[in-house]
Amino acid sequence: MTELNSAKEQIITASKANNEPQQLLERRLNARELMEKLRLPRMQRFNYQTWPLVEDHPLKWVKSNVDLVKDETPDDEVIKVTQLGQTMLHVNIPQSLQDQGIILTDIFTAARDYSELFNKFFMTAIKPEENLLTAYHLAYLNAGLFLYVPKNIEIKKPIEVELIQDSTTSEPLISHILVIADRGSRVKFIQHLTTIGDHENSANMMIELMAQENSEIDFSSLDEFGPHTHTYFKRRADIGRDAHVEWAVGLMNDGDTVGDMDSELLGDGGYANSKMIAVTTHNQEVGVNNRVTNHGKHTTGLINQRGVILESSELIFNGIGQIIHGAHGAKADQQNRVLIMSDQARGDANPILLIDENDVEAGHAASVGPVDPHQMYYLMSRGIPRAQAERMVIRGFLGAVLSAIPSSDVRNKLVAILERKLADGQQYQ
Repeated sequence: MTELNSAKEQIITASKANNEPQQLLERRLNARELMEKLRLPRMQRFNYQTWPLVEDHPLKWVKSNVDLVKDETPDDEVIKVTQLGQTMLHVNIPQSLQDQGIILTDIFTAARDYSELFNKFFMTAIKPEENLLTAYHLAYLNAGLFLYVPKNIEIKKPIEVELIQDSTTSEPLISHILVIADRGSRVKFIQHLTTIGDHENSANMMIELMAQENSEIDFSSLDEFGPHTHTYFKRRADIGRDAHVEWAVGLMNDGDTVGDMDSELLGDGGYANSKMIAVTTHNQEVGVNNRVTNHGKHTTGLINQRGVILESSELIFNGIGQIIHGAHGAKADQQNRVLIMSDQARGDANPILLIDENDVEAGHAASVGPVDPHQMYYLMSRGIPRAQAERMVIRGFLGAVLSAIPSSDVRNKLVAILERKLADGQQYQ
């Protein structure tokens, strides 16, 4: 109890130094108490229990060296955020959008200046009592962003977010993104996660998408944290009546990664499409739960996961489609496919369907194996070298998710990273 009291006193001091409202402080302290009772979340067929995901660091505020990032002031019409560690470098949003009531700011400014919205939605889709890592996230939160799109407003250009982990020092990144799309609104959100520096650190990254009635959120992410980062991510969408959420994720971290993607179809007529590609190299270990839960009637939940495993790495995909009793006319479909490119690689694709209703459509497909030899023969018989032929087949294999990313710049970056990882892995072979 003495250790807990000391930790709580330290959180109180740090929270006051950050000028946080009392309600956020109280929630931090409750979360710190929960940490004493909760366990790490379970990942089927994947063991990460010894990873340093809960670090013995006090809550503190660290200003990063802004010279670490090239100063590129965005064009006035570009909606862009750049955050280095806990330090905000740019928040660029056109005045015309601000005049329509759109709010784009850091998470702590939102807690202070937009408390009604913040308190209504913050950590209500992802709850601190779920597991040790969600409680830790709230207790030691040190970065993040907040976006609110008012009723019936469409943001036609994508919001581009660069989140850079500052690993020039030993300091965990604990970041929360909260996106609220009010009734009838439309928004595209693209994030790019990278690392500067080579200190060993953890990253605890959470995203809540609140898609209100008849709204649409397209969320794309290019995850590219460095090899010395142990990452836990949790991304969840609460999807209202006739609302629409698209996830498109390129999981290209170089370090060990474990995480959850959840789409909760709460209102009738909701739609969720959760697409992910992952490429693992060296001796990486990556495990992902991708879940879509149909609560409402006539909802549609889709999962499409594709992975490529190189060298002596490991990749586990768990696809979970659940239809709750009463969700008449719901549809759940998933594909989980993995290519294993090395005899030393380990992988699995586990489709799980949990159906508690009769009047539904549900299906799944899963495959784990090497590159199709017939495709390879076709390409190599036309004079294409084996390594290039493999990369061409893999590009086609991953194309369903690549083509879903709305930004051509992000797609090009993802393809460049993919080519680098594949080339490195083929050298190992």
